[in-house]
Amino acid sequence: MSAISKFGRRYDREFKEKAVVLVLSGRSQGEVSRDLGVSAWSLGEWIKKVQAGHAPTQAAALAAESPEQRELRRLRQENGYLRQQRDILKKALGICSAEPSGAR
Repeated sequence: MSAISKFGRRYDREFKEKAVVLVLSGRSQGEVSRDLGVSAWSLGEWIKKVQAGHAPTQAAALAAESPEQRELRRLRQENGYLRQQRDILKKALGICSAEPSGAR
C-alpha cells in the first residue's frame, strides 16, 4: 500500500495484481474486497483492466486460464506443499526415534 491521499487510499501495482489474482483464482470479489480492506468498486475496476488486457502480467495470464488449468495449477501448488510437510515429518520422526548419544 502506498500513501493515503485526500481521495482515499492509493495502492501500488503489486498490491492490485495480487488482489486480482485472488479473485481470478476462485475467491469471490466481495470476500477479497472485505479481507483486503479495498472498496468493491476499486477491485472491480482492477479486474476490468485485466480482462480488457491493460493489466499486470500474472493477473492477465490467470484471466486467460481455463477452469481446468486453474485447477491443475492449484493441485500442483497443493502437491508441493504436501511434499514439504511430508519431508518435515520424516525429519522429525528421524530426530525423535534416534537413540540418545549417551544411552547404553
